[in-house]
Amino acid sequence: MLVLDGGGEAAVPQPLRPGPAPAGPAMAAAFTALRVLLGLFFVLAGAVKLWELPWAELHRHMSSQFVRFAAVFPLKALGWQPEPGRYLQAVGWLEAAAGLLLAIGPQLLQEISNFILSVLMIGAIYTLLVLQEPLAMCAPAAVCLGLLLLLNIRGHGDPPRPKLE
Repeated sequence: MLVLDGGGEAAVPQPLRPGPAPAGPAMAAAFTALRVLLGLFFVLAGAVKLWELPWAELHRHMSSQFVRFAAVFPLKALGWQPEPGRYLQAVGWLEAAAGLLLAIGPQLLQEISNFILSVLMIGAIYTLLVLQEPLAMCAPAAVCLGLLLLLNIRGHGDPPRPKLE
């Protein structure tokens, strides 16, 4: 595409940049809302794993599930198998801390927490598939993973372009 500068002379040809159009303020607000809500969801999911009081029955259910999850832990082949209670606590703290940083942290920590939560969701999907649970059981983790990847790909504005002078 040939662009004319202010004096009517031809400027340096600028290649058309493929890719999506820049996101407007409404799209940026939607991604911010998604990021905050998803972060708060992970804070709540982590809290269920960490504290028994407000949701005792759900916490007991998670504790019994993590006995099964620890039996098929991905690093078991390398000789490391976590104790189920500690595994539950570790996942709970990771979800709560990374969810909080995803919701209200600075951009660098949001990206790091997005990565951590994505790895946790991949691990959850792997665990459920190895345990031969119905595919519907994988749906929450798969949806969360999809939303995390969407935030990673489209959730931030375009990087600043260097000025060529």
